[in-house]
Amino acid sequence: MAIRQAFVMALKSLLARKVRSLLTMLGIIIGVAAVIAIITIGRGTMAKVEAQFDNMGANMISVSIYNRDSTRQIDVEDMYELVSNNPDLLCDLSPIVTMGGGIKYGNARYSRTTIYGVSEAYPKTQLLELTEGSFLQYMDVERQANVCIVGSFIANEIMGGAALGNTLKIRGQNYTVIGVLAAIDDLNTGEGGPDDVIYIPYSNILKLGETPFVGSYTLNSLTLECSEAAVAAIEQRLLACYEKDDYFNITSQKERMEMMLSMQDNMLSVLKMIAGIALLVGGVGIMNIMSISVSERTKEIGVRKSFGARRRDIRLQFIVEASSTSAVGGLLGVAVGVLVSFIACRVMELTFKLAADSILLSFGVSVGIGIVFGFLPATKAARLEPIDALRYD
Repeated sequence: MAIRQAFVMALKSLLARKVRSLLTMLGIIIGVAAVIAIITIGRGTMAKVEAQFDNMGANMISVSIYNRDSTRQIDVEDMYELVSNNPDLLCDLSPIVTMGGGIKYGNARYSRTTIYGVSEAYPKTQLLELTEGSFLQYMDVERQANVCIVGSFIANEIMGGAALGNTLKIRGQNYTVIGVLAAIDDLNTGEGGPDDVIYIPYSNILKLGETPFVGSYTLNSLTLECSEAAVAAIEQRLLACYEKDDYFNITSQKERMEMMLSMQDNMLSVLKMIAGIALLVGGVGIMNIMSISVSERTKEIGVRKSFGARRRDIRLQFIVEASSTSAVGGLLGVAVGVLVSFIACRVMELTFKLAADSILLSFGVSVGIGIVFGFLPATKAARLEPIDALRYD
């Protein structure tokens, strides 16, 4: 029997039993759709994570120092010297200090505002976006100028949308607003939220004696590729001072990104396994239905054998029928998977990246499962004796 003839007979059999054929294909449809949706959504999620890390500064390195022993201490000048000694690895250093006490504007006091002391290089590590004005300059830090950059909550809610050029009080001192930051979190815009912040020169906070020791720094590696070497250079300098790594912690944005992507990749692998189980369940369903089909068509098999059909012809017929069932189910699964992926990406605001390899892989596996699970019923049908098949009720 030619494969083409077997395929035509298989399609006629599927059309003759539409409801049963659809139920048989259901496992394959779900499995294929799940594989495509998981891979597509997973790639969109990874692309979103990478974009978020890029927005946060992909080259950023954070340094935290815990030791307060005055006999062994890395200060701001030491960190600047470290950067200047490694111009091929490091750049854009900013100390980070914080201060409490809140702010006062007019007759109102706001105690939950977070005040950060940073340098002019800070936006280069965090990629802050300003809607008005500019950030701190080198001379602002050097001269301990009473200037500040405010978050969107302070600018819009406290200062009524006219923050630039106006003044507010920090620890009784007037500070002129020279810049306004774009909103960071549209959902949490209240007092004490991420947009209720002020940035001033770190030298101003050190002058007040609020925190004489600077324990946090942020800086950039010159390129993303040299991030590991940059971290190693910082670690070497800190170990030379503290001798143990218990006194500090160094983390790079690249390391965080790789860790996050690795976790997502592991999660996707688990989901792919679950989708694979669905495909196997679909294959078992095909095998069961094909076994039932063999029993129902025993007399038909006997008639064909009595007219000269060979075992391999009968086997080919049922294998092609099983593979056709899984192939049609695979095509429907592809259509469902693409539709679900598109809708999910739109809802989750992900980039829709439909990969041809996911479609080919899932469809190929579905056809392969049909052939494998259809082989046993096909062999059973091929081994039937013509006389026994004709006598079967």
